[in-house]
Amino acid sequence: MAAAFQQQIFALDARFNAYRAPGNPNFKTLYIRRRSQLLRENAKFKDIETIKKYIHIRSQLLQRRYGVQDNISISSSSSRQRSSSKASLAIDESITINAKKKNDLTISENYAFSGVHHIFDQHSEQVSIVKFANNDRSKLCCASHDGTVSVCDVTASPPRVAFILEGHSKAVTGCDWSASNDLLVTCGADGVLVLWDIPRRRQLRSVRDQLQSPLLCCVFQPVNNNMPQAGNARGMVEVLNVSTGIYPRGGSSILGGRVTSIACESSGRMFWAANDKGVIVSYLMSGAGGSLSKLRRCCVGGAVSCLSWSPWLARHPALLVSAADDSLLLFRISDREGSLSLKKRFDIAHRSHGVQSTFCPIMSFRRGVCVVSGAEDACVYFLDIEGHAEQPVVNKLQGHAHPVLGVSFSYDESLLATSDVSGLVIIWRRS
Repeated sequence: MAAAFQQQIFALDARFNAYRAPGNPNFKTLYIRRRSQLLRENAKFKDIETIKKYIHIRSQLLQRRYGVQDNISISSSSSRQRSSSKASLAIDESITINAKKKNDLTISENYAFSGVHHIFDQHSEQVSIVKFANNDRSKLCCASHDGTVSVCDVTASPPRVAFILEGHSKAVTGCDWSASNDLLVTCGADGVLVLWDIPRRRQLRSVRDQLQSPLLCCVFQPVNNNMPQAGNARGMVEVLNVSTGIYPRGGSSILGGRVTSIACESSGRMFWAANDKGVIVSYLMSGAGGSLSKLRRCCVGGAVSCLSWSPWLARHPALLVSAADDSLLLFRISDREGSLSLKKRFDIAHRSHGVQSTFCPIMSFRRGVCVVSGAEDACVYFLDIEGHAEQPVVNKLQGHAHPVLGVSFSYDESLLATSDVSGLVIIWRRS
């Protein structure tokens, strides 16, 4: 079955799944899992005309059954060519990349994520952030508003929830892996930043915010995992020494508003923080003590929900910004003080939720450079940031039935994890 049609059928089921057994969420999840399994089992079916008729008839039957209207396209054509693939649950552990073949593929073929590898539903409330471990596609962290953090083994057969960490009394709003993946830092609306020992599955340290305020984001300092940074709901950006549990002198700065996102460049000396007023400020962290200095300021048109930094092949460092005025903004970092120069703006449905976005991790052997973003229209968008501005979307995934928040690539781009406000996490496999 062509990948485009397979995804349209899955998207149709996902949309109507919102009306199916409204009082029984477990049944809805079981149903959508079974539908995904049936699509994989029938992946070899190639009669395109029959598939089109099937989609049309199934859409009509579902509309009559639930009394709602749904408009779904049954055309496989798009602005850019997509590759056809067979859905398969197994993932080959040894992926070899042939440079010549990579150069022969179009960018839309490179990013043809359409097969559903697995669906996780262990959380009862929205999963705002998903993050694959560094250089390890087997581990995925999911931070949820139900107050728990789950670590999933994505490459197990079948994929499973390895364990669940319980240390927050309110919504978990941020998480990040250490460089070695031995540690995980999380923060929550309870105003607590927690350091976890992943191999031992236990809590190492728990530190309350110095202003007794909810914490909204946290990241590890890339080269010094002893100094995570966090942002709180009272506009403060702060550095914590997790060895001592003390906020060092000079390691805090008032940004204003509610600090919603932080992104570090690879050396860890410079980072950017943003708030719900649309203000983005670059900071310099000097010395081993964690002292902060404000550098440059930039404003965008809506509340910022996500910042993502990329060296962009080490030539043009860039910052990707998700803003709640229906914008995904690409800034070029123009100097050593972190000044931002707007390069491109993309339209993304984003007004009220904490939509996330990220750069695709592999940028060599490409005819373009892609970013991926969640959206409030329940879709996941792949956008070419170096291609033609009138046709930036190279792929669109339609498996969620609710606004998509978290997005995360595995380091080798073989898997993509997305999460939504219902708590569903979908692992997509490259076609």
